[in-house]
Amino acid sequence: MHYPVFIVLGALSAAAHSVQLDAGIQDFRVISPAQEDLTWLEKYGAQIDQPFSGPLSFSHLPYSRCLENPDEAFDIAILGMPFDTGVTYRNGARFGPYAIRSGSRRQRESRGYTMAWGTNPYEHGLKIIDCGDVPVSPFDNALAVDQMEVAYSTLLKHDTVNATTPSGTPRIVSLGGDHTIVLPILRALNKVHGPISVIHFDAHLDTWPAYAGTTTDQSRVTHGTFFYLAQEEGLLANNSIHGGIRCKLEGVSDLQNDQEVGFQIISTDDIDDLGIPEIVRLIRARIGDSPVYLSVDIDVIDPGSAPATGTPEAGGWTTRELKRIIRGLAGLNFVGADLVEVSPSYDHAEITGIAAADFIHDFLSLFIAEEPPQPLHRLPVVTEKDEL
Repeated sequence: MHYPVFIVLGALSAAAHSVQLDAGIQDFRVISPAQEDLTWLEKYGAQIDQPFSGPLSFSHLPYSRCLENPDEAFDIAILGMPFDTGVTYRNGARFGPYAIRSGSRRQRESRGYTMAWGTNPYEHGLKIIDCGDVPVSPFDNALAVDQMEVAYSTLLKHDTVNATTPSGTPRIVSLGGDHTIVLPILRALNKVHGPISVIHFDAHLDTWPAYAGTTTDQSRVTHGTFFYLAQEEGLLANNSIHGGIRCKLEGVSDLQNDQEVGFQIISTDDIDDLGIPEIVRLIRARIGDSPVYLSVDIDVIDPGSAPATGTPEAGGWTTRELKRIIRGLAGLNFVGADLVEVSPSYDHAEITGIAAADFIHDFLSLFIAEEPPQPLHRLPVVTEKDEL
């Protein structure tokens, strides 16, 4: 069999240095003699990671082992806490930080602008980096909780590049891990801010005193009891609030206990009866000017949209609804945030990891915004005038 050979005339043929035929496969190589010995950098420029390639850091951010590098200054840090031995049902959230970072691969600093926020959080002069994961023990929960507290406290002592909090400390976005991680986080934040308020988006209260079978102090520490323990330790202000609650309870006693811990409840169904603007108003009125910590359990989202979680509850909010609520909270005095309970072994096509990564991007914009953004389509259209 004969294979045709095509010769392209003009500029291309003048640059063609070699045309090789091998086993009937045409291999056209357009290489000028002057380019044969060029290095990658000389010929193609910087080694740019594709969305699907390169080291795994959140949104391709610079990565640093901040816990062992006290001279690493930053304004906002992404920190993984791969702890999941405080769960009461399905485990696997130790792989949550990996799943969230993987879900962020299509995000990057150079494409961070969103119409919803009207800004790119990476273009405000702040240094935002990925500080990796806390190497928590998977065998000893008491040790792991201490490791997480020490790690968080260590990062709070790092210098900032452009201090954006009244305390001058950096802000940390934690990737869970199960919800237990909030107890050591609140212990660390208390050393800087004293008692703080919490905005808690979750299907579950997480204010229970203990679970059946509790026999030791350490066995009280679970992903459903950490707020109760935090209140016992004086870590919480008395004006915290839940959003998206829809779990089954033992009875009214659970609600009474929740109030005593210092929380007000916005249920999942309230979004239908009150609407998003009223929910935002209630949260802002409840928190006021208090230092506030944002904690998002991915199970606040309906499992049809975010199945990868350990304690799924039907009838949750949509991703879009929660994103709109978060935007409405801009301007509050946030001291940190987390997203927890992503268990990727229960995911489908990475939809939970992708949603979680998108929420983290919202957190970065939330930390920077001084007020809720005005939707882009409502802004006045500015047209250039021709003065001639």
